[in-house]
Amino acid sequence: MRALRALRPRRLLAMAAAAAAAGAGSAARRGPVLTPESMNPIRRVEYAVRGPIVIRAMEIEQELRKGVPKPFTEVIKANIGDAHAMGQQPITFLRQVTALCVCPELMKDESVPSDAKERARRLLEACGGGSVGSYSASPGVPMVRESVARYIERRDGGVPAKADDIFLSTGASDAIVNMLKLLVCGSGASRTGVLIPIPQYPLYSAALAELEAAQVNYYLAEERCWALDVAELRRALSEGRRRCNPRALCVINPGNPTGQVQSRECMEQVIKFAYEEKLFLLADEVYQDNIYAQGSAFHSFKKVLMELGPPYSDSVELASFHSTSKGFMGECGLRGGYMEVVNLHPEVKAELIKLVSVRLCPPVPGQMILDAIVDPPKPGEPSYERFQAEREAVLSALAEKARLTEEIFNRTPGIHCNPVQGAMYSFPRIDLPPRAVAAAKEKKQSPDMFFCMRLLEETGICVVPGSGFGQKEGTYHFRMTILPPTEKLKILLEKLSSFYTKFVQEFS
Repeated sequence: MRALRALRPRRLLAMAAAAAAAGAGSAARRGPVLTPESMNPIRRVEYAVRGPIVIRAMEIEQELRKGVPKPFTEVIKANIGDAHAMGQQPITFLRQVTALCVCPELMKDESVPSDAKERARRLLEACGGGSVGSYSASPGVPMVRESVARYIERRDGGVPAKADDIFLSTGASDAIVNMLKLLVCGSGASRTGVLIPIPQYPLYSAALAELEAAQVNYYLAEERCWALDVAELRRALSEGRRRCNPRALCVINPGNPTGQVQSRECMEQVIKFAYEEKLFLLADEVYQDNIYAQGSAFHSFKKVLMELGPPYSDSVELASFHSTSKGFMGECGLRGGYMEVVNLHPEVKAELIKLVSVRLCPPVPGQMILDAIVDPPKPGEPSYERFQAEREAVLSALAEKARLTEEIFNRTPGIHCNPVQGAMYSFPRIDLPPRAVAAAKEKKQSPDMFFCMRLLEETGICVVPGSGFGQKEGTYHFRMTILPPTEKLKILLEKLSSFYTKFVQEFS
């Protein structure tokens, strides 16, 4: 008996070990819950601006740091509209207000102007506990929403704006996706369709793919400086209605990636079209400060809609978007922006408030800098002259770079660049020889991706192939930002043009 009792603990230990081994085997056989087959179908989502070519650019930067020999010394990332990364200096007043809000101890610094301090004090009083570390109301800090409404009224020549119609956001992208979420419903032939411009900013195609909505393409007229043609809208709508239920029309003005500025006459036609076809209008206006071409002017869709009067002004639903990331500010990383809604059903607005509350609130520092942007220093205030000088320096430099880009590209046979009327990009068309198209096909790449990848590997210049934005069949483009400093931009343009000539000779 004593021997049996001595054996019992050993038997129990052996049984426990066997059970553990069996459990481990079971776990190994179980496999992961999340697999490429079982995951949400976001694999359909493509975002060219940060796609394969940008991933390769970052790998090349690592290789350069490790001393891997290359025919260049740096990667020039001309793929994205990131002004400060390209060397643009922050606007002093905007940063002073934000810094004071984040670190109120700086109020003691006598070198900081009194108007920046006063603004920061008022903003902090509007924050919970007097701190930007607290949550704000989900649609944004009420004081900032009021500032945005006043800004819109000034911009639109006195057309009224209400703070209750303003929703602050994490950049414009967050607001755009939220509005698309409200719009998308149905399945099969009844699923929501959204008309988007081609070329387009890939946020739209990516968001529509994620939401399983139907993308309905309308093509901008490249031969007429990327003009928007209502006849083309009608063609696209007719095609879309055969496979889905188009409910919204998106317009990007000024254009991204195309850089065009729509005329007021065109905008009136678009609004009337949206009214006739019962479409919700989405106006992406984040480049509204970036107007360069003589004779071009920015008109907001809100202003044009209201000035058209009834029946348009009191029935066409509109959501317009703006951001701190573009314009003269370039504050991409602080993630500030807003959406204004017009003629939105009260119950839908209540649902929108519920939807934005799921994410608690936009970044509060982003809201602080947005307030400084929409309510800048006034004449006679200490920061006014410096603010105006810095703002004008940025915008005049961009206008010169827009002119330079068009001029240098159009010197090169085979590169066709429309005037960069606004925004921050050129979108030139390139002629590619049949042998280059065939070589791209062998690599299972689009021809413009093949060109852009070769450009990156041989010159260090990173641009985005036009196929990532959409383009007419048989045409090839790339998008390039005009943000690098002027002297570096000249070198970039000359290098790119020389590479193109060599590339064409190689494949001719």
